[in-house]
Amino acid sequence: MTRLEKHRRAGILAATVAAGVLGLAAPAAADVTVSPPSVPQGSGQDLGFRLTNTAKSPITRLKLILPADTPVAEVSPLSVPDWAPLIENRRLETPLPTIHGGTPVTETTGSITWIAMPGKALPPGKSTDLTVAIGPMPSTGTTMTFTVQPTYADPAKGAPMPPVALALTPGDGSAAAGHAGHGGTTTDTDADAATFAALAQAADDGPGFWTIAGWVVAALAAAAGVIAVLRSRRRPAPADEGTPAEEDKELVAAGTPRVTAWSYKDGPEE
Repeated sequence: MTRLEKHRRAGILAATVAAGVLGLAAPAAADVTVSPPSVPQGSGQDLGFRLTNTAKSPITRLKLILPADTPVAEVSPLSVPDWAPLIENRRLETPLPTIHGGTPVTETTGSITWIAMPGKALPPGKSTDLTVAIGPMPSTGTTMTFTVQPTYADPAKGAPMPPVALALTPGDGSAAAGHAGHGGTTTDTDADAATFAALAQAADDGPGFWTIAGWVVAALAAAAGVIAVLRSRRRPAPADEGTPAEEDKELVAAGTPRVTAWSYKDGPEE
């Protein structure tokens, strides 16, 4: 083997190793990812943004800017530990229908800024997850591009974050019923609310037949109980056996003949 061939093989090996190292390191270099990576058009979604601090200074703020060319009617940050959201709205040139089919809105969220709580800034090399409830997704276009602007404790050691793209797939028109942030499916709270509404409606309609019947039965039972108590109070106490009761005793004076019978005859005596 000649010296030229040895150098050529060494160069190929070095290039292969470098490509492998770069390939393995590529996923870790991503600062922002979104989950799920694709959503149906017209649906409501909870989008999770994972942001990694690849700079050398802690991040104190993270601003998510929604695309102006693909606006969404309803956008709400969900609660996450260590961060407080600040919402900035913007006017819409064309009103948009809401996820719940209400009155179209003329104003929507333009950006969300998460502010780190005291002592909770995102340190270098660490990641955080921020969730946004959003919908209905645009019915036109194939992608939505979100911009992230980090604020560093030391701006000189900071670094920009790349934009993140969300793919839009054709929807079937049935996914706009709701998203997880607002409860797209029926929950126990919804069931309780429905039950309460039914009870309130029944109360407004007045008592039903069985309710009135129950009241009548209860009233009769109460009356029977009162009568029984009164009768028991009026009943005389029984006398001792062999001794006449006080009411049955006759007042007879001493030495006075006792009259046991009398008669009356009309006409002259014979």
